[in-house]
Amino acid sequence: MEAAQAGHRRSKGPRLDRGEILIAVDEPSLTDAAAEQLEDVGFSTRTVTDGYEAVRLEAETCPRLVVLGVSTPPIGGVELMRRMHAGRRTPVILVAAEGRATDRIVGLRLGADDYLVQPFGGAELAARVEAVIRRHACFERRSAAVAIGRVKIDPAGKRVTLDGTEVRLTDLEYKLLWYMALHPGRALSRTQILDAVWGDSSYRSEPIVTVHIRRLRMKVEEDPSAPRLLKTVRGFGYRLVALA
Repeated sequence: MEAAQAGHRRSKGPRLDRGEILIAVDEPSLTDAAAEQLEDVGFSTRTVTDGYEAVRLEAETCPRLVVLGVSTPPIGGVELMRRMHAGRRTPVILVAAEGRATDRIVGLRLGADDYLVQPFGGAELAARVEAVIRRHACFERRSAAVAIGRVKIDPAGKRVTLDGTEVRLTDLEYKLLWYMALHPGRALSRTQILDAVWGDSSYRSEPIVTVHIRRLRMKVEEDPSAPRLLKTVRGFGYRLVALA
């Protein structure tokens, strides 16, 4: 690999053109292993150790995915992810040298697509990157906007509006709503939702679906305590009602 400047390196280029992965991890051994493995499977990589530089590059270069270290200076991966998602919804995998269950939950609730705690190898990270990109590709195939009552979903711009006003959703909230909008009126089990939205994420459970449904109701329902759009199917899962 070629050194561009301290803490900022680009790969020489992939054998295949699968796009660029931005790696912002303040851990040289992890960075090197991840970059090497990703390049072996056809991605190019760009690595930085400064979080603000990562936010700038994500906005300017539009990578396929960002690998963020939970402790990446100066403000940490979770806050960096929040700033990235304020502009667009680039997939994010958070990685940590060590971690507590509460840290994983916070990261995933705020929009991380996956969360890995060391020890893990470059091959495992590469597999996770490929899985997250596949899931995102599934959600990008349909481009026509969908209107459900007062809510409109524009998949081309990945925007959701309520009565014409944009609703700020995390990446996972958006994918959950879009997945349900693709199956209006259909009862979807929690397992189906997990498979479609979370895939083989290292942290997935039925309660996390409930949490995200609750958060969505707070943002798109007129009365979240008496939802008209996102209905509970008792003992099974949820259904999105196709309101006129």
